[in-house]
Amino acid sequence: MTSSLSLTRNQAKQLLKTLNNPFHKFLSVFQTNASIPQPPKLCVESASLRHTPHLFEKSPQPDLAQCNGLLFDYSRNNNNKEALNLFLGIHSFGLPVDGSTLSCVLKVCGCLFNVIAGRQVHCQCLKLGLLEDVSVGTSLLDMYMKTENVEDGRRVFDHMGERNVVSWTSLLGGYAQNGMNEEVLELFLTMQMEGIKPNPYTFAAVLGALASEGMVEKGVQVHCLIVKLGFKTVTFVSNSLISMYLRSGMGKDARLVFDGMATKNAVTWNCMISGFVTNGLDFAALETFYDMRLAGVKFTQMTFIPLIKLCANRKELGFTRQLHCRVLKDGFNFDPKIKTALMVAYSKCSEINDAFKLFSTMHEAQNVVSWTAMISGHLQNGEIQESVKLFCLMNKEGVKPNDFTYSTILTAQPAVSPFQIHAQAIKANYEKSPSVGTAILDAYVKLGNIEEAAKAFEQIDERDIVAWSAMLAGYAQIGDSEGATNIFMQLVKEGIKPNEFTFSSVINACASPTAPFEQGKQFHAWSIKSKLSDALCVCSALITMYAKRGNIDNAYQVFRRQQERDLTSWNSMISGYAQHGHAKKALEIFEEMRRENMEMDDITFIGVISACSHAGLVDEGERYFNVMIEKHRISPTMQLYSCMVDLYSRAGMLDKAMDIINMMPFPAGATVWRTLLAASRVHRNLELGKLAAEQLISLQPQDSAAYVLLSNIYAAAGNWHERRNVRKLMDQRKVKKEAGYSWIEVKNKTHSFLASDHSHPMSYQIYSKLDELKMRLKDMGYQPDTDHVLQDIADEDKETILSQHSERLAIAFGLIATPPRTALQIVKNLRVCGDCHTVIKLISLIEGRDIVVRDTNRFHHFKAGSCSCGDYW
Repeated sequence: MTSSLSLTRNQAKQLLKTLNNPFHKFLSVFQTNASIPQPPKLCVESASLRHTPHLFEKSPQPDLAQCNGLLFDYSRNNNNKEALNLFLGIHSFGLPVDGSTLSCVLKVCGCLFNVIAGRQVHCQCLKLGLLEDVSVGTSLLDMYMKTENVEDGRRVFDHMGERNVVSWTSLLGGYAQNGMNEEVLELFLTMQMEGIKPNPYTFAAVLGALASEGMVEKGVQVHCLIVKLGFKTVTFVSNSLISMYLRSGMGKDARLVFDGMATKNAVTWNCMISGFVTNGLDFAALETFYDMRLAGVKFTQMTFIPLIKLCANRKELGFTRQLHCRVLKDGFNFDPKIKTALMVAYSKCSEINDAFKLFSTMHEAQNVVSWTAMISGHLQNGEIQESVKLFCLMNKEGVKPNDFTYSTILTAQPAVSPFQIHAQAIKANYEKSPSVGTAILDAYVKLGNIEEAAKAFEQIDERDIVAWSAMLAGYAQIGDSEGATNIFMQLVKEGIKPNEFTFSSVINACASPTAPFEQGKQFHAWSIKSKLSDALCVCSALITMYAKRGNIDNAYQVFRRQQERDLTSWNSMISGYAQHGHAKKALEIFEEMRRENMEMDDITFIGVISACSHAGLVDEGERYFNVMIEKHRISPTMQLYSCMVDLYSRAGMLDKAMDIINMMPFPAGATVWRTLLAASRVHRNLELGKLAAEQLISLQPQDSAAYVLLSNIYAAAGNWHERRNVRKLMDQRKVKKEAGYSWIEVKNKTHSFLASDHSHPMSYQIYSKLDELKMRLKDMGYQPDTDHVLQDIADEDKETILSQHSERLAIAFGLIATPPRTALQIVKNLRVCGDCHTVIKLISLIEGRDIVVRDTNRFHHFKAGSCSCGDYW
């Protein structure tokens, strides 16, 4: 060793200088090249960094104890880079090292996440034969675990000749840090089987893993062992217990541990406050904060952050300002995490200017988290353009967006293009991130581009339940029940457990008119089996699904079984009854809602006024419209005005309908004019029909409904010349009339029909049944109403056309394909004509069948010769 130190003073000095080593500044005190003296007995008992130079002044050349003392000081004070550079200097200068030196350096490598240096130190341990030293082996194991090299760490552990409780605890902690929580419990049991008694640090590691994995039952057993071994008085062990119970939603158990602690530190109090906030126990969190203040415990950064989050969640501006003042008083105003939390709170309290002022004062501390918080705040406050400007400025400033930034800015449609953000995410390698991938597919779903959404979904590496639910919601939005069902089955096949939102989405998809009805029932049963059928979103989806599929009684049963109802549940039930023409029941639900003091919105009144409209309750509809404005302070939307126009139009009060249109504070939309045009057709008001048609065509020139309705008005008035002109205009503009389809589900298979359709395999039997019905209808005195055939042809031809309407073909097929007395359900994409309405009433009587027909306007329940609409539709 002496020969290795035969360097001149200048050579050694230059070598360490080259290494940029802090050890260099102490070499100036070296006066000779003498061999290394024996370490003094007192070594460096209280050497701090500021006292270290004096040690070298007292000795001509540092010995092992002095070097280790300096190394340990750097490590203790988190000056890890300096510590690593010091070791390089020690090694280059040829000074001796021992197990303590290498243990310290390995700890430093772990803190720096420097596995390359760690492996080099590992080689040095092998060379010096120090791996048998249990402290060296443990430090090496800990280094590999901290640098996420779990397999290497396990190999070191397995080859250790001697293993103590510290070694086992390092292994357990390493597995816990790397999310391998199930292995932690197995190792904990193995450790005890090998006779190693756990220490408090062992329990802290195990409890953390059990909390993350949600294995609170095992955690309770570990708690018992802690009590048995006498560690319940150790503060950080009790802190770990509190954390485990709170992360498992067991606030009362956490409180019992907290109250039983003799010594509480700031971590204890902060853990309670943070846990209560996470579990939504806001009052308990505030009470604990107050008690912490009374106990004289000094607030820390982690005291304020959860409380500020609480204020943000509750939009509590007053308390946010008070906390902000206390932050300033306690000197935490420069803490970037607290500033970001305050920004979020002010944003959620609609004080976006205050949030931006805070953001502006951060300067160098502005990072991707604070930028993202500011972008999100502007979006929450409806300032979409400002959020986009901030996103662009963020990129210009060189701050790289992260996954949360991309997920946030993707909600800024239509101010941003999902295609552009998607391209940026691909470039930044974020498109496979679950949060970004889900946001991308959701953005495409909102555009109605389900193909791109599916591609984005397939790109996600680890699809979580949120991604699956978003994809299901996309298929539900376009009414693709088959696509939604396939995704759901794929989800289950891959071992993902469906949650309430998954069921809500797939059940919504089953509400599509073309979806097999039994499929919705099966998913309902599946949700019951999964114990999720009582979830609010599932119940609302079930009510909507049953109502839209013609089974309003089942919808009401689900509604009545709900233990808790939100606004969506009430609205779904009111709208369901309105669609089915049960105005009285819809209004009863509304009055019950009022008695329970439920908050109402515009959707509630759309359902109520629609119910009045379908039943001809004009006075009641007017009264509820006024109540909405005067008592509930709800401003009428375009859809609400459309409902009022429909209310008056159906009742033939077209002048009042026009008054509503003229008093609207904004131009009438296509829905309003389409409603008025349809009423003009029914009530044969040619002039008003022409006005409505012109307005509708100017708004939607490619919508065939306007042209068809106007041509029908001319046809009904016998003005065939003008009718031909309208049809010619359609041809010139290449507007295609929507074909009338009807479909019926029999034995889980959907059969669709066009008017005068002969393509069905059972076409001969269907037309034979129609001929039979024709004879029986005539025997009952039925006379075809040829006014509903708006073509300039002979009456006999008109009768033939009427008898072969698509809904009659579907009913005839249902009659021959199902057992007697079986209820039939027909769906039509256009409005049922008056003659078919009369015929279906008679068929329900002569065949003894309940027949439900859903057209574009509503449901018609035909039974024993009458219809639920009361011939008012």
